[in-house]
Amino acid sequence: MARSAALDEANLPAVAADWQVRRAMEGWIGQLAAERRASDHTVAAYRRDVGDFIDFMAAHFGEDVSCRILSALKPGDFRAWLAMRGGRAYARSSTARALSAVRTFFRHLDREGLVRNAAIGAVRAPRLPRSVPKALTESETDDLLAAAGTPARPGGPSWVAARDLAVILLLYGCGLRISEALSLDRDDVPRDGALTITGKGGKTRMVPVLPVVVQAIDDYLRRCPHGAGAEGPLFVGMRGGRLNARTVQKRIQELRAELDLPPETTPHAMRHSFATHLLGAGGDLRAIQELLGHASLSTTQRYTDVDSARLRDVYARAHPRARRG
Repeated sequence: MARSAALDEANLPAVAADWQVRRAMEGWIGQLAAERRASDHTVAAYRRDVGDFIDFMAAHFGEDVSCRILSALKPGDFRAWLAMRGGRAYARSSTARALSAVRTFFRHLDREGLVRNAAIGAVRAPRLPRSVPKALTESETDDLLAAAGTPARPGGPSWVAARDLAVILLLYGCGLRISEALSLDRDDVPRDGALTITGKGGKTRMVPVLPVVVQAIDDYLRRCPHGAGAEGPLFVGMRGGRLNARTVQKRIQELRAELDLPPETTPHAMRHSFATHLLGAGGDLRAIQELLGHASLSTTQRYTDVDSARLRDVYARAHPRARRG
């Protein structure tokens, strides 16, 4: 029995905690991955954040962290950890995520009947600056799409240019993340004017697809020399494997330099542009939230800031009194 426990302990996370806390941490990590379907990136970040928190508390108290220590933590102990992160110049967004991870871990400990500590509820996350999505103007978007349909180099493969145009047009026309677009297979090609997308957390949403987008995809598939079955990747690289996001990023970087576009011109900027242009044309905020797959309306509301900034700029350039000043 002792041998089995020792083998189990050898596989637990390497943090300055006793065996019970480390086992609880491993169970929590497994739950995040299996039940909550968190991404590998999120799981790794949460594991690192909670591990750093436990290591700090071990140094803070001068001993390995136990459930007894976690139960006795006061708001000042949590704030000491946050102050340490502030002193080491961690980004506020990173610290806010770390605090969220620790809170989630304490809820898990509470459910397991191991630790009950209300003190963490008295700790506030650092205030985050409200970021404004970086979108292209409509004319900049038109220029980018026009250039994307031409080969990167004279005499280059026309099918690659057709592919690049189809990908970028799909990002802009449907507001997709680059990972969502490149995960599509050939049997996902929309034929009924709509596309089913699996987004973050495994959530699915239905997005309408404009005929011009379908036409661009069909043109690319007609030219593409790499055949694939219905379950094969929709967008492929030069050797026929699934297209890598880095290839799309590099092509947009080239177009950005060629067209003298803003530095924020990236694949994700096409998604921002999709939302901003819809809102500017009178699109409903709730509908845009559904199209983007945002869990919270507050995330979508950031685009109202973009549109307000654009209107202020138009006002400053067009109003006679603004020009006169």
